[in-house]
Amino acid sequence: MTIAVFHKLLVIFGTIAIGWIAIRGRWFGRDNDGAALSRALGDAAMTIFVPALLFRTMARLDLAAMPWRVAQAYFIPTVLLALLIYGWLHHRVRHAARSGAPAAPIPTPPAAPAIRTLAATYGNGVQLGIPFAAALFGEAGLAIHLALVSLHGVILLTLITVLAELELARTAPATTLLDTLRKTLRNTLIHPVVLPVVAGLLWNMLGFGLHPLVDTMLAGLGVAVVPLCLVAIGMTLAVHGVRGKLGDALRLSALKLLLLPLLVLATARWGFGLDGLALKVAVMMAALPSGTNALIFAQRYRSLEPEATAVIVISTALFALSATAWLTLLAQLA
Repeated sequence: MTIAVFHKLLVIFGTIAIGWIAIRGRWFGRDNDGAALSRALGDAAMTIFVPALLFRTMARLDLAAMPWRVAQAYFIPTVLLALLIYGWLHHRVRHAARSGAPAAPIPTPPAAPAIRTLAATYGNGVQLGIPFAAALFGEAGLAIHLALVSLHGVILLTLITVLAELELARTAPATTLLDTLRKTLRNTLIHPVVLPVVAGLLWNMLGFGLHPLVDTMLAGLGVAVVPLCLVAIGMTLAVHGVRGKLGDALRLSALKLLLLPLLVLATARWGFGLDGLALKVAVMMAALPSGTNALIFAQRYRSLEPEATAVIVISTALFALSATAWLTLLAQLA
């Protein structure tokens, strides 16, 4: 663990602490509703700042220069794990409903399996991942990392959006199969994650380019995503804490910090024959802690907000230990 990465961890927790202190210190006056304020920040991130970031990413993406072999080695196991986790969680919910088990005090929301899947597979590739890759792997490693980051949100956020919208459409009252498919397709296409991705990709393929003024504006909006989300995490933490969520948060953190990098390592090394720098970057990208998008999605679907917050905080804290272990293993393999 380098000093630069340690400092970045301190910055992350410091920004989270600002949100926590703002609620505990009643910075927003008598109507200091932390949950509502956190959701307002999350809604702003999802509807304004994240779409700007995704559109700009896709519009500027150099498809010809992508390291596609490394991307396949990373995203094939990641997507497969996401589908397996979602399938298992979905099966548990359906099995409990069919078995007539006593209703839980708080019923499981339809989007819960998708949100937990996102927390277990989507890493903090920007605020923590970029300085981490730059400090450990230099410019060459950072270039590979940035290529993976450019596809990270596009692939995983789109997948999770489809799964969440499918669950919502399926659980709607008096829904036929055709209605479910139609509603899922419509809500997915107009979703603030998928729509800017599709629009940005079309813009890119048509070769329009971005005017410098537009590019600067979109870049400024995109930069705001991370601090907004971190402050929202602190606010949610101040309202709910992690009590009662620790077990689930630790299990999801273990999937993110241990199982996902193990699968990427096996696939990249023995499936695609990667070694050296490419292997290290791919594995450490997978080993990053849960990203803030887990809370953004939880807030959008009004479910599991405390749990998503707990996973982000706990996995980030444990990353100092797990990253050291993975770097040691990669050094031995080299």
